Amino acid sequence: MAKAANKETAGGATRLVSHLARALREKEKLTQRELGERLGYSAAAISAVETCAQPASDEMLVGLEAEIGGGLGVFEVARELVRLDKYPSHFQDFFLLEQQALSLYLFETEAIYGVFQTEEYARALIAGGFPVLSDRRVDELVEGRMARKVLFGRDPAPLIELILDESVLRRGIGTPAIMRAQCLYLSELAALRNVAVYVLPFGTGFSGEHAGTRGGMNIVETPRHERLVYIETGDESLLISDGAKVSTYSQRYAKIRAQALGPRESLGFIEQVAGDWI
Repeated sequence: MAKAANKETAGGATRLVSHLARALREKEKLTQRELGERLGYSAAAISAVETCAQPASDEMLVGLEAEIGGGLGVFEVARELVRLDKYPSHFQDFFLLEQQALSLYLFETEAIYGVFQTEEYARALIAGGFPVLSDRRVDELVEGRMARKVLFGRDPAPLIELILDESVLRRGIGTPAIMRAQCLYLSELAALRNVAVYVLPFGTGFSGEHAGTRGGMNIVETPRHERLVYIETGDESLLISDGAKVSTYSQRYAKIRAQALGPRESLGFIEQVAGDWI
């Protein structure tokens, strides 16, 4: 549901789209109801976009481009910018790095990494968090997370490594059916030539000790061949560029990978866990 409070917190792209939508609609001499009928939305939905009470959905932006864009491509360009507005503020900078990355080295201890999630897993994970989010906000975050998957089809393809602590596969998110589908989806992605998935099992050391006990990390290689470390805790994040610190994190990641199962063993492990979720 659109909220008046959204008008105060709307991002720059959302505000620009609201202005363009109104100006181009009026240029075409269309009422909100008439434009809504063409797009399959109510007049209230068009009004919500034009007043920043509700960001335009990806589908609405496609429709706006077709109906009132005039061949300028403004709403097409706005799609990625509006999507960025919908991400949590602490994640927005890393999203841009992720989508342009030459390589990503990921270690997760709490949940499946975002682009590897199924829609059902993502929805259960986001909806089950705290603070409690509105259904609309959950929809926005799920939509944004799924949109990040274009990374897998990018040309040139990035190198992506994902190390998962076994607890991530064992922790039930949603239902057993959702977990089974998630594990099977992981195995599908692991088969891509530019993707490697590793599992760090509970029995790594004598008592399960390993180099990743300080938590997860994301290491990204930029188009300029720089390496940055991104760490996220709750609703806060840290982007590290200091060379010495990045080197320490890179060495820690390498140690974790050495302690994990190899790609083939990891794939078998994931498929076994999928069977456990029946």
